[in-house]
Amino acid sequence: MKLSRDARQKYDLEEFEFNEKGNIEFNGDIYSVRLFVQKLNQKKDLINYPELAIKVAQFNGMALIWEINNDIIELYKQETDNDSLFKELYDHLSLKFGEKIVVETTKRLVENFPPDQILKNKVPIEDFLEEKAKNYENKVNYLNEFVNLWTANENPSFSPYLEFFDDASLEKKTEYTQIIEEIDSFFEAKPRFGPNNQNLFELLREPALEFPHSIREQLEYMSQNWGRLLGNNLYKILTALDLIREEEQFRGLGPGESLVYEYDQLEYENFTPDKEWMPKVVMIAKNVFVWLAQLSKKYQRSINTLDEIPNEELEQLKRWGFNAIWLIGVWERSQASKTIKQWCGNPEAEASAYSIYDYNIAYELGGYEALMNLKRRAWEYGIRLASDMVPNHMGIVSKWTIEHPEWFIALPYPPFPSYNYSGENLSGNLDIGIYIEDKYFTRSDAAVTFKRYDFRNGDERYIYHGNDGTSFPWNDTAQLNFLNPDVREKVIQMILHVSRLFPIIRFDAAMTLTRKHYQRLWFPEPGTGGAIPSRAEHGMPRAEFLEAFPHEFWREVVDRINDKNPDTLLLAEAFWLLEGFFVRTLGMHRVYNSAFMNMLRDEDNAKYRAVIRNTIEFDPKILKRFVNFMNNPDEETAIKQFGHGDKYFGICTLMVTMPGLPMFGHGQVEGYHEKYGMEYRKPYWNEEINQGLLQHHKDTIFPLLKKRYLFSEVKNFLIYDFWTGNYVNEDVFAYSNSINNERALVIYHNKYRETKGFIKSSVGFSVKIGDESIIIQKTLSEGLDLPPDAYCIFKDYVSGLEYIRRTNDLREKGFYIELKAYQRFVFMDFQIVYDNEFFHYAQLYDLLAGKGVYNIKETLQEMVFKPLIQPFKEIINPNTISELISYGNNARKLLRKIGKSLNKFLKEAKKYSASKGEITSIEAEILDKLHLIFNLNTVVQNIHVSSSLNKEISDFLPKNKFEKVVLICWVFVHNLGKLTDLRNYELRTRSLIDDWHLSKYLQIVLKSFNSGTDDEIAEKLSLIKILVKHQNIFSAISLSDNIEPSYIVVLMSDPEVQQFLNFNRFQDVLWFSAERVKMLMRWLFLITFLKSIDLKDELGLSKIDKTLRSIKKWLKIADQSGYQVQKFLELEKNSKLS
Repeated sequence: MKLSRDARQKYDLEEFEFNEKGNIEFNGDIYSVRLFVQKLNQKKDLINYPELAIKVAQFNGMALIWEINNDIIELYKQETDNDSLFKELYDHLSLKFGEKIVVETTKRLVENFPPDQILKNKVPIEDFLEEKAKNYENKVNYLNEFVNLWTANENPSFSPYLEFFDDASLEKKTEYTQIIEEIDSFFEAKPRFGPNNQNLFELLREPALEFPHSIREQLEYMSQNWGRLLGNNLYKILTALDLIREEEQFRGLGPGESLVYEYDQLEYENFTPDKEWMPKVVMIAKNVFVWLAQLSKKYQRSINTLDEIPNEELEQLKRWGFNAIWLIGVWERSQASKTIKQWCGNPEAEASAYSIYDYNIAYELGGYEALMNLKRRAWEYGIRLASDMVPNHMGIVSKWTIEHPEWFIALPYPPFPSYNYSGENLSGNLDIGIYIEDKYFTRSDAAVTFKRYDFRNGDERYIYHGNDGTSFPWNDTAQLNFLNPDVREKVIQMILHVSRLFPIIRFDAAMTLTRKHYQRLWFPEPGTGGAIPSRAEHGMPRAEFLEAFPHEFWREVVDRINDKNPDTLLLAEAFWLLEGFFVRTLGMHRVYNSAFMNMLRDEDNAKYRAVIRNTIEFDPKILKRFVNFMNNPDEETAIKQFGHGDKYFGICTLMVTMPGLPMFGHGQVEGYHEKYGMEYRKPYWNEEINQGLLQHHKDTIFPLLKKRYLFSEVKNFLIYDFWTGNYVNEDVFAYSNSINNERALVIYHNKYRETKGFIKSSVGFSVKIGDESIIIQKTLSEGLDLPPDAYCIFKDYVSGLEYIRRTNDLREKGFYIELKAYQRFVFMDFQIVYDNEFFHYAQLYDLLAGKGVYNIKETLQEMVFKPLIQPFKEIINPNTISELISYGNNARKLLRKIGKSLNKFLKEAKKYSASKGEITSIEAEILDKLHLIFNLNTVVQNIHVSSSLNKEISDFLPKNKFEKVVLICWVFVHNLGKLTDLRNYELRTRSLIDDWHLSKYLQIVLKSFNSGTDDEIAEKLSLIKILVKHQNIFSAISLSDNIEPSYIVVLMSDPEVQQFLNFNRFQDVLWFSAERVKMLMRWLFLITFLKSIDLKDELGLSKIDKTLRSIKKWLKIADQSGYQVQKFLELEKNSKLS
């Protein structure tokens, strides 16, 4: 490349070596170009005019075109076997213009673009032109410089650099332009050359004519069209193009466009089989230091180490449905990372979790013993611990960077001459200096290397920071050199060490260590570079690279883990369309599926359905190995990306019901907005738990986590097309899965609009037959195993509603559904039922007309028992009961009115029980007892017993309106069993309450008279049922009995009574509730009193007296037993013998 006298003097370029014609030649040495460009830029005012900066890659490309043009001219001479070509041209031009004009023009060119001999006045220019080189005088040899200079000035893409080789002076003061035109004519008469058989002059000008404004495109044109002519220059072109890509690549923040996964049929299959527990893993991430700070606030005490994490927290995670905790940041961190972050403005920063000093559990977290404590306690709740492993790099100051600098990618000089390392030593080691590049602190550059200096021997090297080529280098890390077999083995040993501590390992940025991408990033094959600045010039041919890196690193890791610690789940954070390769070929158990988060967030629904479709068409087993997530630690939080409404819960439902491993972010279920940096010691925002969001997780998401066995596999997974009219609506995700007899159908509409349509046929999926794979489809009825001529009942776990459909409709037409914006359904609990001779299910299907109800069984029974329930509701309802109570002693008239409804109810009850008995006595007994209830106080006062007994009886009577309601409810149902059989009618009555679903209406009445909790209402309903069953427990008591039968054993053996009394075992002792046993005894006496009272019946009065004494004795024994079941029964037995 030619440089004018003015340019050389202006930019003070004498330190650089120029050839005998005054040209600067770089010969592919990129570092020399960097030094040269740095010198040029130093003379420019780049602070005020940054746009004037010369770019290394563009300048290198321009210089390379100069050199290639010169080499093409030399090749032309060789291939045309014409060493005297320019002597002929000289003679031709001398004949045309006269030798004097030719020499004068050449003289002016040499003066303007002087070699060192002329620039430094070592020889007169006339003598220089007469000197010989390669058999010809310089005045002859210089003629090719006319060609090179003119083509450069005519190339529009070179215009930013015109000040270095402007030929304007030659045009004005010499016959330069005419000579150029004549050179063109001269070559027109010479042999043609190149792939298009052109005039040499035309050949050299062609790239600029094709792509006048792009150096890159001119180089690409040369590489694609001049292959044979380029020789070794082809390699230089590829490197130059890589350098331009490095320079042009935008290194911003945030993810790029999400691409649909495509699969390579040439990738061989080598899955690692799952252990039994692996498909069921549900993981939640926890940034350790932040979590400990949050737990300290939650439990109001200092929680600083892993062993201090409360069991209550582990129990809560288990209760929610999580069985794996990903602990982020447990390893010993590089303190240099902490220093850098504090220098950069965060005085509270911790070292980054991914800037590792060594793979020991951090002392601050309690070390190895604290981890083992947490691991043991977590496992008691069925929770496994997971940890990161960062194989790509170590911390900038780590045990390895101090002891083994040869394990890292480094240069003996800074890759960019502008780098300076004048800051403080970060190493904390007197023997070693570690320095990051100065411009990190001004944030004006993100250097790709840091400086390591060994004060003991003067060893100086510039080690590359870790880098994945997508953004800026990770400035607190050091990049390991995996071409070194010692490094590969050392990292594998470290992974084995981690596997002995954690049953789940997440490999950070795993894709960077595949051979394809490791070479692309660090030793790019010419033409493939550009990812990491300065690495293009250190490229390596593929064969040479594979010789140094002969096997896929991850395949070696998987094989070694399978041999040494096979019960370890290996999870790869991998992108770049390597998802299938990582699990199917490299053998990882699980791999990140970033498309799930990105595409569903952006509502690129067709693209994500294509991801699923492409995956199951290639190999469905890949799908179950995806890790699906709604945020990754370095992404925005889930609530920021998806909100906290229907869209969030719709996509969260997909995450927990699709095959694969669901992974929740730190703070996701609590609704936290803050993104926790890897350097955080604590949360900085004072956020409270979003209780509504958490409760909705508890109601609709956590129950699904406990069903992961149903969703995690792919053997029976089908995804369906949702047809809206004549097209498939790609915004609807509809899929089914099943295991054994359990089935699920999930439907979600990921769009802010309404839609409706049918689901009938699945998309195609691959099935292996022998060694071949075929694509098949199935229908919805096949996916859900729906037989013909039946009804299908199922429940939506989102709304709680249950539905019924005809299986023939589902088989023939498909599943019709209408969907609102972001609406979701999770249909499970599928039951197949067949109609009976009464066509009950057909009636129910017609009645519901596609609508859902909260309990299909109850709705069916309500429909079947409607003639019975209607009159029952006329007597058992809040208004009627309230009227009865308000009338009190004057309720006779109302009782007669109720008697009509009661009679109607009993007649229907007689039909439903197929009874031939009469109902008159049953009706009379109910009405008599109701009348008695409203006159209890008067009745008790008129009993001819002692005043003390009278008082005791009064203490057992209803105390308030609600207790009267309980007694009234009991009266209305207590003798229904007499419709069928007078013997054991109480047990039959108890069954009829359930069979006829009378509890529901009793419960409505109870609730209307008590504003207490649902548990209190359930308590009284349970009491009514027990009183029905055991209403005659004291019936055998008579005047002649001296020793009462063991009624209490009968009572305490009843499971319903045991549940009511809160039987519970603690420390091998069975206990019961003091409060409940007192309640039960009181009510047993009360109904015995109602059944026995008769002013003229001495036996009845005796029964009441003896019942009262028995109950008082049992309560005393219960107190003496300390409410221990066994002790109570022994004391009761002994009391009869004494």
